[in-house]
Amino acid sequence: LLGTLAGYFGGWLDAVISRVMDMLLAFPQLLFIISLISVMPNNMLGLQGTGVRLLVMIIVIGFFGWPYIGRIVRGQVLSLREREYIEAARSLGAGRPYILRKELLPNLIAPITVYATLMIPTNILTEAALSFLGVGVKPPTASWGSMLSDAVTFYETDPTYMIIPGIAIFVTVLSFNLFGDGVRDALDPKGTR
Repeated sequence: LLGTLAGYFGGWLDAVISRVMDMLLAFPQLLFIISLISVMPNNMLGLQGTGVRLLVMIIVIGFFGWPYIGRIVRGQVLSLREREYIEAARSLGAGRPYILRKELLPNLIAPITVYATLMIPTNILTEAALSFLGVGVKPPTASWGSMLSDAVTFYETDPTYMIIPGIAIFVTVLSFNLFGDGVRDALDPKGTR
């Protein structure tokens, strides 16, 4: 939404939203999650322990993740707003809400979908890194990162404890990356590699 508004209206609104996106992109997300989880109470909003940690991770990853997709949407809107069909809609008397909803949004669905599928592996790796460092989910909730952390003590005697979760993370991340590429190819048949 903010990327669309910044790209379509431009001017001071674009400048403000773009600076907020730049600030959030420069912020160290992983360190913020670590420090926030370490000071959070164990009981919050009816959640306890792992539930609180999961809620904090979801909120922080979502809050710091939107600028990536916002910049892509802004760039797409900047190019789309100069197209002929937008000018035709304006000349026929279409208002800004109509143009945003009926002309721009359908053309933004493909890039948003593709980028959302490509953000999933990044979020999986973030959760695994947090669990590896000991600030993610706690047992008995399963996490590949905590499995790797526990395997550090056993890797000399039995490396399987480290190999299996490592392969699981690798295959999952690779699968989502390939899925994102497939979605991109399906939604953009004219594009070439």
